[in-house]
Amino acid sequence: MKFLGSLPSLVYLDLSLNHLEGPLSSVELENLKNLKVLNLYRNYLNGTLPIQDLSYNNLEGSIPPNIGNLSSLKAFSVARNLLAASLPSGLCQLKRLQELDLSQNYFEGILPPCLSNLTFIGLLDVSDNNFSGTLSASLIHSLTFSWYLDFSYNHFEGSFSLSSFKTHSKLEVLQFASNNVDFNNKFRASFPGWLLVNNADLEILKLRNNFLFGEFQLPPFAMTNAVMVDVSGNQIHDLPENIGKILPHMEYLDLSGNAFEQDLLPSIGDMKILQVLDLSYNNFSREIPKELTVGCNDLRVLMLSGNKLHGQIFPMLYNLTQLRVLQLRNNYFSGNLSNVKAKGRVLGNLALLDIGYNFMTGNIGSWIGNVTYLDILVMRNNYLEGQFQCEGISRSVYYLDLSHNLLSAPLPSCPRLQHLYLQGNKYSVSISEVFLNTSQLLVLNLRDNNLSGSIPGIIGLLTSLKVLLLSQNLLSGLIPEELCELKQISMMDLSLNSFSGSIPPCFQGIRNGTLKKDYVLHSTAEQSVTNVEVDFLTKHRSNTYKGGILNFMSGLDLSCNKLSGRIPYEVGNLAWIHALNLSYNQLTGPIPKSFSNLTQIESLDLSHNMLSGEIPSLLINLYFLEVFSVAYNNLSGRIPDMKAQFGIFDRSSYEGNQFLCGQPLNQNCSIVSPHPLIKFVDQSKEKWYGIDPVLFSVTFSTTYIIFFLTSIIILYLNPYWRRRWFNFFENRIYYPAYDFISSIVHKACAKLCW
Repeated sequence: MKFLGSLPSLVYLDLSLNHLEGPLSSVELENLKNLKVLNLYRNYLNGTLPIQDLSYNNLEGSIPPNIGNLSSLKAFSVARNLLAASLPSGLCQLKRLQELDLSQNYFEGILPPCLSNLTFIGLLDVSDNNFSGTLSASLIHSLTFSWYLDFSYNHFEGSFSLSSFKTHSKLEVLQFASNNVDFNNKFRASFPGWLLVNNADLEILKLRNNFLFGEFQLPPFAMTNAVMVDVSGNQIHDLPENIGKILPHMEYLDLSGNAFEQDLLPSIGDMKILQVLDLSYNNFSREIPKELTVGCNDLRVLMLSGNKLHGQIFPMLYNLTQLRVLQLRNNYFSGNLSNVKAKGRVLGNLALLDIGYNFMTGNIGSWIGNVTYLDILVMRNNYLEGQFQCEGISRSVYYLDLSHNLLSAPLPSCPRLQHLYLQGNKYSVSISEVFLNTSQLLVLNLRDNNLSGSIPGIIGLLTSLKVLLLSQNLLSGLIPEELCELKQISMMDLSLNSFSGSIPPCFQGIRNGTLKKDYVLHSTAEQSVTNVEVDFLTKHRSNTYKGGILNFMSGLDLSCNKLSGRIPYEVGNLAWIHALNLSYNQLTGPIPKSFSNLTQIESLDLSHNMLSGEIPSLLINLYFLEVFSVAYNNLSGRIPDMKAQFGIFDRSSYEGNQFLCGQPLNQNCSIVSPHPLIKFVDQSKEKWYGIDPVLFSVTFSTTYIIFFLTSIIILYLNPYWRRRWFNFFENRIYYPAYDFISSIVHKACAKLCW
């Protein structure tokens, strides 16, 4: 059957009911990566099949109970499939099994205690599943010959103790990791430094996101084989001062998210071949030690965010010529970026640079142009000023965040940009300059600037745009219908501007976002990940959406403008929208009954308009609605029954509508007039007093003229008052002016004489 090796794309193989004879070697099947069905029923094949590797397929269902019949099996792998259900007890009958890989499936239930019968297991990987319950101590004790154990990313919990591994001495890889709060392996223990002592060959130890506590205890002598340690997301504290001498061959060290509160240790510089160092989100203080930047010449990833480090970043890091990822956000670093110099290989390999939330000052400068492989640049929340132009940065940059600084015009226009965050700066230019040479944009955030003018029709060419945030500017004019051509848009915020006219009826394309593919950096950034962050006002508060939640969030905010006319019926077709805010405008007419189609909506604000008619009773079918307001309109009739979600809304959702009745307003519907007088008032600017500007001008002018003429007539007819007026003028104006001029003349003469 050697011909099978030439059929790598084979999916279905049926050789049943033949006269095939002889042994069937796994070598003949190992190249059939796409094989889904193999039928060898009724033949004369003999021998054994020691290896069965079905990994990296789309197998569904469960492992067959009769798997135990393969008594000669030595290796069994179904990794990266779609298998589910609990494990069959038949696995426990594979006495000769040496490698068992069940990782990255959907298996559930407990690990069968009978797996302890598999005493020859060297590799056991059950990671990335839904296993639960406690791990049997007898199972762990039976794995004394194992060199590779991975129980990560499950729901294990209970009284399991890591001391169960004290009898193990052959471990090379031990992983009890988790990276999601909802899927933690909830083991409570102190850091097991003895694992490194008992297992001299241990290379990889991953115990992230558990409940480990206490000191980071290490053996007093050098561990020559340990190359990767990840204990992030625990409560460990107190690094030994000679950590670099104990772990001299460390290549990957992740201690992020713990309780370390000490100076950054110079001994880290003794890890000469260290490539990844993550100490972020602890309480490390002082400056980055020079020993680290001199000794760790091979460092590719340096992550120190969320600490209390200070001092100047540059030129301290110039020695790290291999550095590709540098994340230093949320610290106390300072310095003037105008003085930075980057030449040749210095910082030239950086793919990600994040120095946000620090105290950097000055202009960004031309040095950034020498960082030729830069993909992501984050400098938000500093004190940077001046201009930033795309001509000065790498053409590969696709993520640029310069928000909350003091930057001014012109706006950067980079051809490959996908994510542009410039909110909270001092840009005072026309909005039309934004859309030059930016056709690949996915996220555009220009909030809180001084942009003016109207949105140009060219915005319709940004067909990939998914998030558009332009609030708190000086924009005016009509909302262009070209915005309706943004078929991928999921979040749009045009609030707090001066847009006028009506809402385009074509506004019905907003849907759920799909930003997931853009979270992971390009390959140049290796293992690092940056989450897209979007601030959006929902439920009367500003929320920050990031990570996977952005795939489910959608919203439209047109509040605090000068929009008029009726709300288009088509807005009710935004079936996937979660937040809709049209408050503080001059909208008239009824609330469209089509709003009952907004089945996913959580926040709906129509307050402070001039809407009339009744509140559609079908809105009570909006079961996800948490915030609802139609306050300060001209609505009338009965409030929808306080059922489902409408049972949680209080009177503040309906106040300011004189002719609404029912609960929770405590207004009896039988005595309310069904014909309200419609108020044509811009309630967003309504005061406690009312002034007609035309009437005020006429009245004021008439009163002023009458007062002036009356004064002239009185002075003409009455000599006494005329004389008093002239005396007053002399005393108050003429003599003070004369004294003032005289004093100046005397001083000038005195100087000349001197």
